[in-house]
Amino acid sequence: MKAIILTIIILAAVFLLAGKSNTGGDYLAIPLADITTTASFYEHDGIKFFVVQAQDGSIKTAFDACDVCHGSKKGYRQEGDNMICNNCGNSYPISGLGTENTKGGGCWPGYLPTTTQGQNLIISLSDIEKGRYRF
Repeated sequence: MKAIILTIIILAAVFLLAGKSNTGGDYLAIPLADITTTASFYEHDGIKFFVVQAQDGSIKTAFDACDVCHGSKKGYRQEGDNMICNNCGNSYPISGLGTENTKGGGCWPGYLPTTTQGQNLIISLSDIEKGRYRF
């Protein structure tokens, strides 16, 4: 019985820590080593976003919602080098994230600015909060 309880506790801890990033007061820090060409989805206080490395090595971040389809609460999925809207089916090249969608509007994964500091990708909590209306 003790072994079962211990196993449940360990599995719960692994589940709760998956997809988490370090919080440093006013920002989230995601280790650059954790970012790959496969999108990783995160959530902070109910606000969802993803991080992915484009084929050219650049790091792309975006809210897991857009200004048009956010009401559906369906977000995006990755298919190869594209992010696909799970509501309308539009396809967006990962390499274009953070370029054409910086002003908002339209069905693009919502822009989420970041910086790099040392070996971490830094995302301001205030920038995350700006996307709250989508969720």
